[in-house]
Amino acid sequence: MLRSVAGRPIRSLLQASLNQAKQNVRHRSRLPINTVILFVPQQEAWVIERFGKYKQILEPGFNIILPIIDSIKYVQSLKEIAIDVPHQAAITLDNVTLTMDAVLYLRVVDPFKASYGVEDPEYAITQLAQTTMRSEIGKIALDTVFRERESLNIAIVDSINTAAHAWGIKCMRYEIRDMTLPSKVQEAMQMQVEAERKKRAAVLESEGSREAEINVAEGRKRARILNSEAVKAEQVNQAQGEAEALVAKATAKAKSIEMIADALDQNNGMNAVSMNIAEQYVSAFGNLAKEGNTVVLPMNSGDVSGAVTQAMTMYQALSKDTSKQLGIKELPKRTDNEKS
Repeated sequence: MLRSVAGRPIRSLLQASLNQAKQNVRHRSRLPINTVILFVPQQEAWVIERFGKYKQILEPGFNIILPIIDSIKYVQSLKEIAIDVPHQAAITLDNVTLTMDAVLYLRVVDPFKASYGVEDPEYAITQLAQTTMRSEIGKIALDTVFRERESLNIAIVDSINTAAHAWGIKCMRYEIRDMTLPSKVQEAMQMQVEAERKKRAAVLESEGSREAEINVAEGRKRARILNSEAVKAEQVNQAQGEAEALVAKATAKAKSIEMIADALDQNNGMNAVSMNIAEQYVSAFGNLAKEGNTVVLPMNSGDVSGAVTQAMTMYQALSKDTSKQLGIKELPKRTDNEKS
């Protein structure tokens, strides 16, 4: 079994030492040998020292340096490189622990500062990215982390560039690759999502029921309004019909009266009226016992001529009274010769 040293397992210490050794070997193997005539590749910067002091930075292409006294100390790549930021734990504003990893994209903009400003630029920028991410995560709540992921990346890039300016390195992008939540927090978030969806379903169902009831009420209201308008139109039409019928009856009555008046002025007009009254009297006398059991008869019910004479006398009396009330002078009766 492996023992622990200062709280860290021996295996992890050995792994860290091996990685550091591989990194140092990689850096040493990249240093070219001074062959006096050098050809520097594009997008690389070779830092030259003379007697251990900074001399110059070779430009891409053909270069000549002195042997022995000049040495190639650093080789900086000016290309944009991607560095994996390992998994790390961060605590949000509402005390939830997140485990996340990311990818950091950076580029060397000043080979002199990158060579002499920091011992290991990649390691330094990785540690700076981890601490900056912990700091930015601690400013926001868990619900905001996923929603503000892009703004979180931008804030981390700004913080890294502010600190890495002295190292001659510029952070181009920072992308959070993966976030891992505790299992209990994931279960709670899942329950929250399910509750929110159930709430939305209940709200939508209630809104649908409300809209249905409103539509039914509107339909009933419109039906009642249409029925009332139909009844109103029917009553108006019926009243107009009755009024027109009354006007037609009155017009017909007036014409009939006028025709009767004209007929009375003609020969044998009074005889025709007497005959009409006698016919109506006989007809009324024949219908006396048809609508009831009790019949009241005058003493002279069989005297038709007397009834006709009495009706004509009443007619003449009423005509004189009406003429006096209206101020109409009674015309003298025309003789048979005048009528002819």
